[in-house]
Amino acid sequence: MTFNSVIFLFCFMPLALGLYYLAPGRAKNAVLLLESILFYCWTGITWLPLILILILVNYIAGLLMQRINAAGMRRLILVLAVVISGASMVFFKYTNFLLDTINQISGAGLASLSFLDVLPLGISYYSFKLISYAADVYLHKVEAERNPITFATYVILYPQLIVGPIVRYRDMAPALHTTRGRCSLRQMEDGAVMFVFGLAKKVILADSLSALWQGIISPSDGIGLANASTPLAWLGVLAYSLQLYFDFAGFSEMSNGLSLMMGFECPANFNLPYISASITEFWRRWHITLSQWFRDYIYIPLGGNRRGALRQILNMLVVWALTGLWHGANWNFIVWGLYYFVLLVIEKNFLLKYLNKGRVWPHIYTLFFVVLGWGIFTANAPGAPLGLLLNRLFIPQGGVSALYFLRNYGVLLVFGCLCSTPLPSWIWDKTKRILPVRLILFAGIAVLCTAFVVAATGSTALYADF
Repeated sequence: MTFNSVIFLFCFMPLALGLYYLAPGRAKNAVLLLESILFYCWTGITWLPLILILILVNYIAGLLMQRINAAGMRRLILVLAVVISGASMVFFKYTNFLLDTINQISGAGLASLSFLDVLPLGISYYSFKLISYAADVYLHKVEAERNPITFATYVILYPQLIVGPIVRYRDMAPALHTTRGRCSLRQMEDGAVMFVFGLAKKVILADSLSALWQGIISPSDGIGLANASTPLAWLGVLAYSLQLYFDFAGFSEMSNGLSLMMGFECPANFNLPYISASITEFWRRWHITLSQWFRDYIYIPLGGNRRGALRQILNMLVVWALTGLWHGANWNFIVWGLYYFVLLVIEKNFLLKYLNKGRVWPHIYTLFFVVLGWGIFTANAPGAPLGLLLNRLFIPQGGVSALYFLRNYGVLLVFGCLCSTPLPSWIWDKTKRILPVRLILFAGIAVLCTAFVVAATGSTALYADF
């Protein structure tokens, strides 16, 4: 069940919110937990024991670290909790990748594990939530949660299951422990607006742009990348870049909007990343909660920039290799992570001071390397192998012209580019004092989204696979 499906929008969400609002203060977490378990099990209960075991392990670990004063014992408990949470994610995400790699190197012929073909829902996100919780309790940044229902609600909260964001326990604890007035009318209103705008990004922009990208790379439903001219290949990667942004940012806004309607104010996951003037700035605006997680729980514990330039570069290498690997069990994701490592090292040691002085060219430079990066990122997609894509992008050659696709998708591309700037927020802010205009605008977007949802198939989030 996805946020942009008919059954979620017109059945699950209204009933879930209605029951949550009607529940008395002390019962809200229990109601929300039951709703989240139902959401998790919608397509099957196979992996429910896994997440419940991980919740129990980290719940007990938190209580033990809270009560034990011996530093060595607390450290041992932390290591066990982190290893169990991390190992489960590694096993489910990377076992078959490791087996395939061994087979390619040695020809061992090891059989892959078929039951790992479908990942447990949200494992990349709730594993990181659990690790951050255990680390924060160990570092005395937060007190261990004593109520198992409250802790389980935090971990399995259904708005954050599919694509995050990775919200830390300390950010949600105040609302989870509020029994009166958890969600105000203003929060419900702002949350509804955020949800509808996120839905618009997904179903109107992302899903429409995906038709352009698939029409280029698909050999069965499209022309096939091998037949695309160089301008068309660049047009396709640009379309994919916009699609990925609106898909992921849209789901993140829907998640935060749902959470806000229930009284949880969660950090933004995107902040107009395509207006960035450097790769450094881009990663402060893209998937913000993941970048902050790696900074706080990997980069800084490794020493950050406090142990000299060479150690800092090594720490960055570890972080970006893991960032790439987190996104998926495929070599293109590792290459993508290392690609950004190289760019960020160059910026930090040489280029950034010049970028900070520029006006237009830093934005062009950033967009070029970001769009190229998304080409590497999607190189595991059927029809878009990295070698063929790079060949089409950088060796000028003929093929199917870009003009046909520009005629069909030009308006959509321009609209998508405009919507990746501050312009939509500026327009919405201008209507703040003109309530009728704001209501008409909101209702129009909601109706348009409904039409797109009913006509579509409820495609899942691109980042749900990562």
